[in-house]
Amino acid sequence: MKPWLRGTLTGFTVSIAGALLALTPVGLEFEQGVGLSWLFKWRGPIAAPTEVVVIAIDDQTGGQLGLSRLPREWPRSIHARLVENLTKLGTSAIAFDFDFQQPKRPEDDIAFGAVIAASGRVVLAEKLTGKRQPLLDKTGKLKGSVWVEQLITPIAPLASSAEGLGPFPLPKVEVAVHEFWAFKPSVGGAATMPAVAMQIHTMPAYAKLQELARTQNLPGANALPSPLPASARAAELRRFMNDTRKAILQHPELEAQLRELSRGTAGLEAEEAQRMEALAALYGGEDHRFLNFYGPPGSITTIPYHVIAGGDASSAPMPDLKGKVAFVGFSDLYDPGQPDRFYTVFTNEDGVDLSGVEIAATSFANLLTHRDVQALNLAEELAVVGGFGALAGITAGALPAILGVPLLLASAAGYAAYAVHSFGEHDLWLPMATPFLVQLPLALFIGLFTHYFLERRKKTRAAKAISLYLPEQLARDFTEKNLDSSALNRVTYSVCFASDMAGFTSIAEKLPPSELASFLNDYFESLSKPLKSQGVDVIEFRADGVMCAWTAEKPNPDTRRKALTAGLEAIESIAAFKQRHELLAQSLRIGLEEGTVYVGHAGGGGHFVYSIVGDSANTAARIEGLNKYLGTQLLASRVVTEGVDGLLTRYLGDFIFVGKSEPLPIVEIMASEPSASPETRRLASDFDQAMADLGRSAWNEAAARFEALLADHPGDGPARFHLERCRRFAEAPPELSPWVVAMDSK
Repeated sequence: MKPWLRGTLTGFTVSIAGALLALTPVGLEFEQGVGLSWLFKWRGPIAAPTEVVVIAIDDQTGGQLGLSRLPREWPRSIHARLVENLTKLGTSAIAFDFDFQQPKRPEDDIAFGAVIAASGRVVLAEKLTGKRQPLLDKTGKLKGSVWVEQLITPIAPLASSAEGLGPFPLPKVEVAVHEFWAFKPSVGGAATMPAVAMQIHTMPAYAKLQELARTQNLPGANALPSPLPASARAAELRRFMNDTRKAILQHPELEAQLRELSRGTAGLEAEEAQRMEALAALYGGEDHRFLNFYGPPGSITTIPYHVIAGGDASSAPMPDLKGKVAFVGFSDLYDPGQPDRFYTVFTNEDGVDLSGVEIAATSFANLLTHRDVQALNLAEELAVVGGFGALAGITAGALPAILGVPLLLASAAGYAAYAVHSFGEHDLWLPMATPFLVQLPLALFIGLFTHYFLERRKKTRAAKAISLYLPEQLARDFTEKNLDSSALNRVTYSVCFASDMAGFTSIAEKLPPSELASFLNDYFESLSKPLKSQGVDVIEFRADGVMCAWTAEKPNPDTRRKALTAGLEAIESIAAFKQRHELLAQSLRIGLEEGTVYVGHAGGGGHFVYSIVGDSANTAARIEGLNKYLGTQLLASRVVTEGVDGLLTRYLGDFIFVGKSEPLPIVEIMASEPSASPETRRLASDFDQAMADLGRSAWNEAAARFEALLADHPGDGPARFHLERCRRFAEAPPELSPWVVAMDSK
């Protein structure tokens, strides 16, 4: 299959998968619960507008006022005093997130109502209830049911005196909250408490906006109602807000024109222009909006209830509340069990959630500054998710893995950076969870699986090309030496040497078989010279790798020295080979182990290879593979270096390989002592000290040493490997020795 076709099919699959998820309710919940939370966390807290404050009732308020701890038992005269003081302090609106549906002492209710009426700026909460009602046909037969909601107003003395009434519906259980209503369609499009408070706060700006709209003869401007007089009450305000919204929605272009008028009219103060634009956005926007949280509980200026209600605004020192909107309700910044609480991404470490009244104040602030979270519409979201999936799939499917994977990850990182920037600067919510937790892994899986399958085919083809040469060479050896092949079969002590050509599949992809065979012959010739110069006894070519052995009747340092020296010389030889062949970009990796093995002919069906079989050979191959994880070239089990002088080595830990039960001490052969540079010697010494700290469970000291080592040697893989282990152990100490590393893959 052509790479472009493979990439196209992968991109289509990943794109469709993301789009289908985005079309489901699960996809929306996924993005809200994960993606939006990521954006808030990465952006962090931001400054809340100063025009809004929370007047907080908490667990201490009753005691501070000499009243019951339960606010429902307080006389309403205390709320009347609060309103009087807030009015004297110059607040522009006072919103109670409080239940006033039940009467108390008649004289207190009447007096409280009189204070509310005199203030002329109080918004009271309406209770929103809902129930399912049956639908019957003409015969009385049940045909179905419908969900019906209704508003329950506060008691008459208060409702008739209030400047505004509005519900503020939020979940009734302790769940995450992401949205708020500006207008509630299920109850006739009634404005909610934050929207009502905003209209009261910005009524002067509305008057200016309406005047400018009519002066400029904007289409639909004449349908905008006139500003309300100061004597108007909640019923008139509700009609006014309904008429304003209707006028703007019936003229879709009016919102944009009003906002442009707010920004472009000379002589307007910045605050007035901002309020005019916010009003246009309020009435022309969606019924429900996504909350833009400012931070943890208390991010909106919070003033204890008793500070205002317990003092005298005419004489006692009071906070400056002139021109601000005060939201009054339960808000305890220290009690995780406070009533009316809701989980958000900024719930703090003590489990204190945002209170309902602070969420109401947040909603108001979002409306006032026009900074609610801007979500994409469905078509835009499908375009973004589909485009991300297509790009990810094409990149992972069409390009070689060594290029495609880094490019895909870099592209994903770029998208994430753009999404975080857009959220922080423009409050724009771009999809995050679906692209990164669904589409990116899916693209990588499909792409890498496809590449793996194709590379397996390429490696098989390369192995076939190699088989045209190596068996003949063995046959010539047998012929020239006039040997009976069975006489060469034996069980013996040996030091096994395993090596692998890193990046071979990529090379095999670029070369036809004949050129690949020529390339391999040159490679194996370069590798064989140092092996033969050290008297290797058996060489077995396995596709792109080599397994060889130095044999002896019993263990001895001389046999081990030959293998170790051959390893150092082989690295130098392949380094020279790389200068001649730019296709080989990576370094040689070697693993050494000693033990008893079978050396002889193995095979069947008339085709045999001279092979090395045994646990030591298998372990040598595992040690060779360990180089990939540690960023090293020449590794050996510690026993291979015993009795061998003249080598600079360092201990890397005890590794338990897959399928093994016992740890095996592994060392890196860094250089021969005579040729080792002072820098390499210091590296070995510093690393040994860090490993000593690791061994005695001094995680912080060991981490510090590894970090210092990496500062001098940024490319040192073993230091980076053990630094990450130290950091993990600082949080969760290991059950085994700190030196023991259990490998989970070959």
